[in-house]
Amino acid sequence: MQTQHHNKQNDGLQRNLQNRHLQLIAIGGAIGTGLFMGSGKTIHLAGPSVLLTYILIGFFMFFIMRAMGELLLSNLEYKSFTDFTHDILGSGAGFFVGWTYWFCWVVIGIADIVGITGYMQFWWPDIPLWLPGLFCVIVMASMNMLTVKLFGEMEFWFALTKIIAIIGLVLTGAYLILIGFVDPVSGEKASLSHLWARPGGFFPNGISGFFSAFQIAFFAFLGIELVGTAAAETKDPYTNLPAAINRIPIRVIVFYVLALAVIMTVTPWDVVNPKVSPFVNMFTMIGIPIAASLINLVVLASALSSANGGMFSTGRMLFGLSRNNVAPRIFGKLNINGVPAPALLFSCAFLCLGPILLYQEGSIMEIFTVVTTISSIGFIFVWIMILLSYIKYRKMRPELHQASIYKMPGGVVMAWVCLAFLVFALYLFSRDDDTLQGLLYMPVWFGILTVAYLTKYRKP
Repeated sequence: MQTQHHNKQNDGLQRNLQNRHLQLIAIGGAIGTGLFMGSGKTIHLAGPSVLLTYILIGFFMFFIMRAMGELLLSNLEYKSFTDFTHDILGSGAGFFVGWTYWFCWVVIGIADIVGITGYMQFWWPDIPLWLPGLFCVIVMASMNMLTVKLFGEMEFWFALTKIIAIIGLVLTGAYLILIGFVDPVSGEKASLSHLWARPGGFFPNGISGFFSAFQIAFFAFLGIELVGTAAAETKDPYTNLPAAINRIPIRVIVFYVLALAVIMTVTPWDVVNPKVSPFVNMFTMIGIPIAASLINLVVLASALSSANGGMFSTGRMLFGLSRNNVAPRIFGKLNINGVPAPALLFSCAFLCLGPILLYQEGSIMEIFTVVTTISSIGFIFVWIMILLSYIKYRKMRPELHQASIYKMPGGVVMAWVCLAFLVFALYLFSRDDDTLQGLLYMPVWFGILTVAYLTKYRKP
């Protein structure tokens, strides 16, 4: 067993995250802002078949996370998936995975900061564009610098806000179905039959529409692996990490499938406005005048959750890369609270690009569709490397697999099936102009990493 990249000394990361923190971090990672703002578009593209889209993606993501869980628990010296990638596939693979993951979260963080400003303008339209974003970066960075427990508390409450909103939507929808509510706009009565009896049936826009929603739905799952990044600072990881991962299926069913099914049951899919959040529409129907404000608050919490998680993960990722000697040594230093402060501040410096872009107030904002697509493709690359690490681990260290208390169901065969699924997802990205641009830009990033690794970090 190799542990050459970790000293026997305490690396300083503190196991201060409790089970409730890890469970809510897992939920927060599984519920993206796209569910609240983008679900109208996915319903418009795929109709009821969007339910199958989320079930399929959630199914495969569960197995990918199971592979990650077995690897992390096979050696508690692993602080994140970058560590086991480095150990099993080599320093080059660890370098590419760690820096790509860092890059993806920085990009998402910048987009979140921009989004946060937009959500704040809902209440304060005259506030300078750059101010809310900069304020959020400073506050979250300050709290993350103090202790990992504060990060856990922030994420706990952000995630709880999202959970309450979704449960509220499901209960509201169930009530409207029971009373036979009639949509005042379409004149349609709420009915379960809307899921299959509308023109076109379950696949109203055919397989092409189904695949189009597939691409958008993928965005909602970004960050699901954050639970693995937090595992190094979790009390009793042998109990808490499996519990968090094992609940992914029920979360997908409740937070995606059930929520979207309720929306389409109350308002037929072909009546749903793709430009308006279905959540706002649902709460407005039952006469809540502040529905738009409530959902804006939820989406703001979702964006804050994403930015907070990105800030946490990028700092830990640079810390791990430094300890593996594939990043500047200063990123491997910790403050007195056991927080990788230099790595965290370096990442925050890039997040400040969000307020800078907002200060320009120009067309530069249009690049975010392509940039966030690049990030999504980067996440798929990271998930692929997790699976490749698992496959090689099974070949190299069968004794650890036999001793594992948390074996991946289906083993190597299922890992190959998941790999095929992710490759197919990349093909789907090539079918759309916006996502194709992101796919074509990724080789540039990998080219930069290749040059950096070969010239600075590759050992002779």
